[in-house]
Amino acid sequence: MTSDKDVCGTDPAPARLTVGIVSAGRVGSALGVALERAGHVVFGVSAISDASVRRATTRLPDSHILPAEEVAARSELLVLAVPDSELPGLVAGLAAAHAVRSGTIVVHTSGANGVGVLAPLTELGALPLAIHPAMTFTGHDEDVARLANACFGVTAADDIGYAIAQSLVIEMGGEPVRVAEENRTLYHAALAHGSNHLVTLIVDAVEALRAALSGPGLLGQQLVDDQPNGLAERVLAPLASAALDNALRRGPAALTGPVARGDVAAVAAHLEAFEALDPRLAAGYRAQSLRAAERARSNPALIDLLEGPRPGGQGRQRSVTTEAPDRPEKGH
Repeated sequence: MTSDKDVCGTDPAPARLTVGIVSAGRVGSALGVALERAGHVVFGVSAISDASVRRATTRLPDSHILPAEEVAARSELLVLAVPDSELPGLVAGLAAAHAVRSGTIVVHTSGANGVGVLAPLTELGALPLAIHPAMTFTGHDEDVARLANACFGVTAADDIGYAIAQSLVIEMGGEPVRVAEENRTLYHAALAHGSNHLVTLIVDAVEALRAALSGPGLLGQQLVDDQPNGLAERVLAPLASAALDNALRRGPAALTGPVARGDVAAVAAHLEAFEALDPRLAAGYRAQSLRAAERARSNPALIDLLEGPRPGGQGRQRSVTTEAPDRPEKGH
């Protein structure tokens, strides 16, 4: 039988790359597994801490643990998966040592940086790419599976770079999304605001709910304690999940509850209850409620309450309407 290669004279399969990873943290090791599943060869990783060594030996057992400069020198595709604050120093060190060969594809996974941070290696002939998975990583098995449902913010220096970045992301099962160099900080800030602050919001709500549910329960009801995944979390989970889904599907129209309705008395009572439990929770509730009230174009009197007294006791002129957009009916 004549193969496609015999007919065309070239191998139709995508080029497989020799991959090196610095370092084998949560992100780097997960990307390494995804690249290997796509057919690339992760020959070596840099791992210094005990946790990184364990991840490397567990997730990438066929890879060698090597110094960063040796990993860089032998790579066709070099993945720099270090924290944002360490990336400039790592790039400068590799450039000073001339550890990266001309033509090497150098990818970093920093959300806040574009390709500018790779300039010292670009000057040596490397092809710079910024490929950031918009996903949180725990260090457990679900990390790799989540990559298949994640978007990746990609930035490159030219169209060739974008084509390579797009191919790599698609091979790993993700969805590539172009982010302009000058917008990387805003892109990263938006992701941090929507994910990290969501965690803080949920943890604060769970803390308050635990206090509200403490004491005798119904027959067979689980006791309230301070361990994760308990009763308070189970009460909140369906509501929080539905709220997140509604927000992503419907935008500001998903806002419900007393803030969206402009219920000054209810919100004032909430503030008093939070203040009695923990003034820090009250401050967080006040700030988030103010933003929600602005989004919902809520009752100006409620916005005055949430803003608090201003110097001179003067109110601020507003052009907000009390008519909120249509939204789902809920009682909370």
